Amino acid sequence: MLKNLHSKSVFLASKSPRRKELLESLGISFEIKLKDTNEDFPSSIDIYEVAEFLATKKANAFEPKHNEIFITADTVVICNGIILNKPKDKIEAQKMLTLLSDNKHEVVTGVCINSSENKISFSEKTEVYFKSLTTKEIDFYIDNYQPFDKAGGYGIQEWIGKIGIKEIKGDYYNVVGFPLARLYSFLIKL
Repeated sequence: MLKNLHSKSVFLASKSPRRKELLESLGISFEIKLKDTNEDFPSSIDIYEVAEFLATKKANAFEPKHNEIFITADTVVICNGIILNKPKDKIEAQKMLTLLSDNKHEVVTGVCINSSENKISFSEKTEVYFKSLTTKEIDFYIDNYQPFDKAGGYGIQEWIGKIGIKEIKGDYYNVVGFPLARLYSFLIKL
């Protein structure tokens, strides 16, 4: 379907294996190209705009040549008005999952599509509701899945998501790492 991209060089600027898998599922040929970008953001920015700000910041690290497209993204988990980053260790992961237990949170993924012709950025929000998790379930998940590379300390596609999430409102794939339907709707117009 995305034949319009066949004559272009598409780059995913992310080391996330989940984003790589999701982009592949759209049938796009692409390469991974990375640049280290600091993920600081102004303290005055609305927390629901942080993901899109960071995705755009990552895109700005690249200067696309003719027929090049760079896709960047960032995901934040927001619970009780606080951004939950990637946990540094088991104790931090336990605190995050305890906070998410029997609670609602939002997952916001920001995306930026950067080409020599234009730059498009957007974000998508999904509400996620966890059931009440036991300490045993939290510890089992952390010990067996090591969720230290995931915002909020969990992956919805993993065991904890399968047994712990009672409801989502919005795009499931957004929580995994890319709002695929919206991304597709922009890519098909390039």
